Amino acid sequence: MTPITEVEGRRLALTRLDKVLYPATGFTKGEVLHYYATVSEPVLAHLHDRPVSFLRYPDGPDGQVFFTKNVPPGTPDWVRTAEVPRTEGPARMVLVQDLPSLMWAANLVTEFHTPQWQVDAPGLADRLVFDLDPGAPATVVECCEVALWLRERLAVDGIEAYAKTSGSKGLHLLAALVRTASSDVSAYAKELAVEAERALPALVTHRMTKSLRPGKVFVDHSQNAARKTTATPYTLRARLAPTVSAPVTWDEIAACADPCRLVFHADDITARLHRHGDLLSPLLSPSHAHALP
Repeated sequence: MTPITEVEGRRLALTRLDKVLYPATGFTKGEVLHYYATVSEPVLAHLHDRPVSFLRYPDGPDGQVFFTKNVPPGTPDWVRTAEVPRTEGPARMVLVQDLPSLMWAANLVTEFHTPQWQVDAPGLADRLVFDLDPGAPATVVECCEVALWLRERLAVDGIEAYAKTSGSKGLHLLAALVRTASSDVSAYAKELAVEAERALPALVTHRMTKSLRPGKVFVDHSQNAARKTTATPYTLRARLAPTVSAPVTWDEIAACADPCRLVFHADDITARLHRHGDLLSPLLSPSHAHALP
């Protein structure tokens, strides 16, 4: 019989808790659920009012990995959903607004991906994002150099940047914005990516073309488009080990000379939250929102 768990008054069937999802470390589905329960406060803060795209990997990263944007079949009626515009027509998507909804979603085994806008204002971005993706033999070490350049450049325009690991190979830079049309944010981000390539031509490309990327950092500005999503802070990633898209300090970025220094697993996050708090909490405060120049 499937065990039933009650979370804040909601009844949940949590299945196959002993199933190993991360073969490199033996990390199980039960441990995935425990991780999200432990870090639920900052996770829910960054998911709040943002429609969620689920990147599901129910049999681990070596199994089938697929995106689910529409409300999954069997979603409990108490999980909040909302109709959002999409290119192909309106769609109904999940909003993960509370702990029961988070536990239900984590039981699906998923990465959480969210857009740069909230559900009450689709297409009006309240965040700017750069995805710094290294092309081998470049690593996150080179991403750190690019991140520091972008931080200074954004500061010239009065915009304060914050950083997190992607949970894969690179870094994400984020900034809080006064709500601005996603098309305008996209245009601004592309301008800065082009500037970065001019300033650091041996290190940066702003184009996705694979032949241009070996040994360089691709400054991906495209995730500012209204239709795009980015891995949500603190989400687990579908990797061989339970890596997390984890906020990092600028001191950590400036000091990084070894890629291993910026790899964080689920077991690392509670201690980091105790030490630093949520390093991305300024993104949630209207007082930290900036206007584009």
